[in-house]
Amino acid sequence: MNIFEALKKGDHILKKNGIKSYKLDSEILMSKVFQKNRIDIILNSNKNLSDKEIILYNNLIEQRSKKKPIAYLIGKKEFWKYEFDVNKDVLIPRPDTEIIIEQTLKLTKNKSRLKILDIGIGSGCILLSILKERKSFYGTGIDISKKTLDICMINAKKLHLNDRVRLFKSDIDNFNYGKYDFIVSNPPYIKRFDLKYMEKDVYDYEPLSALDGGSDGLFKIKKVIYNSSKLIKKNGVLILEIAYNQTDNVKKILRKNGYYIKDVAKDLAKNNRCIVSFKI
Repeated sequence: MNIFEALKKGDHILKKNGIKSYKLDSEILMSKVFQKNRIDIILNSNKNLSDKEIILYNNLIEQRSKKKPIAYLIGKKEFWKYEFDVNKDVLIPRPDTEIIIEQTLKLTKNKSRLKILDIGIGSGCILLSILKERKSFYGTGIDISKKTLDICMINAKKLHLNDRVRLFKSDIDNFNYGKYDFIVSNPPYIKRFDLKYMEKDVYDYEPLSALDGGSDGLFKIKKVIYNSSKLIKKNGVLILEIAYNQTDNVKKILRKNGYYIKDVAKDLAKNNRCIVSFKI
């Protein structure tokens, strides 16, 4: 069996199982088998697969047909301008989260040597992307999962940032190290009751601890805001990702904890996604 024939078979299986991007996904998974880019795969579609390569490809197709995310199958995800290692222990980076990077960069033009804290750092995609753009900034990341921090450090080393990043295994309630110019966070903000209605590839595979915002979706957001007010410098900036329908509630919580709301940024679908506030 050659690549073309295997791809055609993979397309059919994925399409039959409701994978909308079946053609692209089958090509990406074939790229994983050969450790080549998609262009190389397409240009060499008459190349025969070994028995081992066929078994590997069929296994990847089977997993994808069960809705396992492509990012977990190939172990990486593009975010901002960079490629991040991901696995089942970290949330897959989403394009909408890049708004946090945009807002941070907009507010830090001509700034130097700022200290940034990322609460619930995950793969590190937010903090590390900022540090790549701002060469004199220093970052601290916290997360409750050691496995998550291990992935983050792999990404920090890949991007040559490990000398500007410190990582701590800690819940935000127990973290009291340092004072920060900027605090960024994409906390869990989905109502617990709504989790089961999420897409199968999210609910069945991504870490629910990174999604579950409690009964009202605001439990973790409140923790981040309350504890940030003890860790942030005066006039420091807190940038939070939120759900589109949480704007008014989060604004009230921020004001109650001594923050001035500067801006609400919208995502790619023009929904409110990110609140920028200053510590008064």
